[in-house]
Amino acid sequence: MKKYLMSTIIFVVLGIVIAFKIYPTPYREWVDYISNYYEVDPLLVYAIIQTESGFDKNAISRSGAKGLMQIMDRTGQWGAEHCGYEYFTPKMLFEPDKNIHIGTWYISRLIKQYGGNLDTALIAYNAGSGNVAKWRANTLYSKDGKTIDYIPFKETKEYVKKVKFHYKIYKLLYVE
Repeated sequence: MKKYLMSTIIFVVLGIVIAFKIYPTPYREWVDYISNYYEVDPLLVYAIIQTESGFDKNAISRSGAKGLMQIMDRTGQWGAEHCGYEYFTPKMLFEPDKNIHIGTWYISRLIKQYGGNLDTALIAYNAGSGNVAKWRANTLYSKDGKTIDYIPFKETKEYVKKVKFHYKIYKLLYVE
């Protein structure tokens, strides 16, 4: 019985250690500061980074999104203006502090734009606000014109599931 108990304890401890390795919190000071400024849960920011780039600051998607939070150049330009960066260049999106700043500003804006509905904000973060507007206006996708009941893009549907899954794990690991 002692051997079984010891094995179980070792297994649990290893599992926890591995979980913290898989769900890291780099750039913690910056993420905490900027998340607080934009009133976004820092653990949501980490869940987005985990999903978008797996913490690869040099990541580039097939569509050209860059950096930790996978920001498109146009969104980066727009966000940089709102975040106080005078001279934006797409290379700035590979700088973790600027990418996190612009990405956090953007998800905060989307959450507010969609009345606090995280799912809709995540759908817009991935598929764009234009698609969200079309889907909300179509009864095939939205019964009430506000909530999206069916996401027609498989990638976006999976994206929302992944972010929410990672967010739950972060909340379990980093209880505040």
